[in-house]
Amino acid sequence: MNQKTGAQARQPLKRGRAADWTLERLAQMSVQDIKQLRENAERLNEPALAALCSQALKGQVVRRPGSRKAPASLKPRHLIARVKAFETRGVYLQDPRTSWGGERKSDGAVVLALWASAVQSVEGGCRYLLWAPNVEGSRPWSDKPAGRERLSHCKRAMELGKAEGLLVYGLPVEGHIPEDKAYTIHGADAEMIIGFEVQRHGEEYWAAWGSKTPAAAPAETPAASDAPAAA
Repeated sequence: MNQKTGAQARQPLKRGRAADWTLERLAQMSVQDIKQLRENAERLNEPALAALCSQALKGQVVRRPGSRKAPASLKPRHLIARVKAFETRGVYLQDPRTSWGGERKSDGAVVLALWASAVQSVEGGCRYLLWAPNVEGSRPWSDKPAGRERLSHCKRAMELGKAEGLLVYGLPVEGHIPEDKAYTIHGADAEMIIGFEVQRHGEEYWAAWGSKTPAAAPAETPAASDAPAAA
């Protein structure tokens, strides 16, 4: 850990300096120092910094077995508005405010937005949880129109055998998936397009890509009633 960064976390937080902190900077600190910084942020009514600390802590202690931090290649290069990023790919969102994906009219390809900080690096490849059922209120977004739209896009992408991903950057709200609630959305990286396949693990749908695609559990074949109607 950078000793200077850790010492700064233990010192009283100066007002107006909260914007100086980033996830990359917090990643150099110990868990105890991040907790101390969060306490200082909460005391000085800096909710954005407190949330950033919580996000960093969650990334360090609540991580799926075998998963690692997203690779450095996922760092943003040029961010533009999420809706505009989709338009550069020929996709016009059904609901610009809530939609996180769409189908390109020119070729029918599915293009989905992926929250960059939620990408996992596993077994030489990457994966991202696209959709999971709302079990006992765990993911209420899945039952909302945008969540149901994401599910239909996942099924369509499985039919096509591939999909495209746009990385979105921002600050999510702790306890909520970023597609549902976020403190802020900085934008999407229109210069980085990810090609991936959609895998079904039980009732969950995952995006998987990389030099070595993470091994998937045997995919269940959707029942005929689940298949989208022919266009």
